[in-house]
Amino acid sequence: MTNISINKLHEFRDHPYQVLDNDEMNSLIESVQQQGIMTPLIVRPLEDTTDEYEIISGHRRFRAAQKAGLTEVPAFIRPVSRDEAAVMLVDSNLHRERLLPSEKAFAYKMKLEAMKRQGSYERVRLHQIRYRQVHHHRVL
Repeated sequence: MTNISINKLHEFRDHPYQVLDNDEMNSLIESVQQQGIMTPLIVRPLEDTTDEYEIISGHRRFRAAQKAGLTEVPAFIRPVSRDEAAVMLVDSNLHRERLLPSEKAFAYKMKLEAMKRQGSYERVRLHQIRYRQVHHHRVL
C-alpha cells in the first residue's frame, strides 16, 4: 500500500455507478475528516503516464477525500489491464445495497464485454455447460 496524491487519480472511464452527493456522502466526508480513509482505494497505472492512476475501487472514498480536503489517499496499486480492471470494478461493487437496476445492468454489460475481450467469457461458458451436463446426468 502507498499514499497517492489526489491530483494523480482519475475516475474509471465510463464506470457504471453514480457517486451521489447525499446524506450518506456527507457522513462519509465527516468520517474521513475525523479518521482519514480507513480502507485503501484500489487503482491501476494509467496508460501513457508515469505516475497517474485510474480508480478501480473507492470512487466514493475518493470523492469524500476530495471534499474533506485531503491531498493524498492510501491505495493498493494493481498492474492490471483495463479489461481486468473493469471486471474487478464490477465485482467490487455488486454487493452494494442501493444499486439502481440500470447501474447493475450497465455493470454486467461492462463485465461481459471485458471478459469477451479477454477470452475468459468462453472459458466460463464452457464450465457452465459442463456443469449443467454433469448435473443433468446426476438428476436422471
